Parts: sequence; structure tokens; C-alpha cells
Amino acid sequence: MRHVGIREFKSQATTMLGAGETLVIERHGTPIGFFVPIEAKDRQEGRDALGRLGRLLDTLSERAGVGEDELVREIGGSRRRHA
Repeated sequence: MRHVGIREFKSQATTMLGAGETLVIERHGTPIGFFVPIEAKDRQEGRDALGRLGRLLDTLSERAGVGEDELVREIGGSRRRHA
């Protein structure tokens, strides 16, 4: 998983998205979005995969008792621990 600033992402998005790696997009060191590549043969398959990912994240956060803000903080914190 690669962490990139929003400016870097905006200027190099085509290259970054083509590399097929998971990105955490940050503004001033705070995660504001994610890019998670999927292999889909068509748009509907891609939409279905995104829906499954969303439901999985909801289920996992509910089971763990972790809210969205806390999850974002945890992901942002992993950058500093593993960089």
C-alpha cells in the first residue's frame, strides 16, 4: 500500500492508477481517499466488487466496534509506523 499526497496524485494519477497498486490518498498527512485496484471484465462487475468491499468494511468495523473516523486514523497511523 502506497501513501501519496493529493497534489502528487493529481499530477501523476494516470501513471499511479496504471501501476495497479493500492493507494492511500492524503491531504496534509490525513487520509482522504483510497484507490484499490480490481480485476473486472466490465463496469457492472466493477460496481458489484465495490459494493461487496463496502459491505465487508461495514461488517468488519461493526464487529470490531470501530467507527469510520477511527478506521481512517488507524490507516493513517500505519504510514508513520511502517514508513
